[in-house]
Amino acid sequence: MPSSSSVMVTGLTAAALAVIGFLAYQASATVPAELGGPRASASPSPGVSGAPGASGASGAPRDKRHPEALPRRSGTGERVVYSVDDDRVWLVGAGDRVQRTFRVTPSTVDPAPGTYAVTSRSKRVTGSDGVPVEHVVRFTSVDGVVIGFSAAVDGSTEKAAPGAKTGGIRETRADGDAMWDFATIGQKVVVVR
Repeated sequence: MPSSSSVMVTGLTAAALAVIGFLAYQASATVPAELGGPRASASPSPGVSGAPGASGASGAPRDKRHPEALPRRSGTGERVVYSVDDDRVWLVGAGDRVQRTFRVTPSTVDPAPGTYAVTSRSKRVTGSDGVPVEHVVRFTSVDGVVIGFSAAVDGSTEKAAPGAKTGGIRETRADGDAMWDFATIGQKVVVVR
């Protein structure tokens, strides 16, 4: 007859494996289809249709007279739209209404155009450049560099040092507050050129 401690260890191991299996299933079941494919490269080609979640948004036309206007073909529904060429973000609510738009300081590593989802958030951490940041909203990674929006605690929005591989797209603290309130886990993020 097995000892009670070995039965307990076996039971705890089985329970832990069941929890891990459930969490893995839950994570895979909630990941949008476009995130399940290959990751973006650090130097995507404009208009690549094979980019993660490419939805025709890569070459979204701009109204040059109104740079704050939401890019056409940038998706539908509630979403965050990020233009890597214009260094601008739009928080788009119900009915495709822009709730807020603002300029950002880009990271040194750009995500490929496509549709993503917010995968994690942190209230306050140290950025990959060593700067304390708050309201971190992450949505993808490129070659091991995690990409997301954040605001420096000291309010700075300087560009990262040349040659550094950073994924933090910097916002002002006020814009970071707005992003934090809007972009919860699973929120759609559309990246356009």
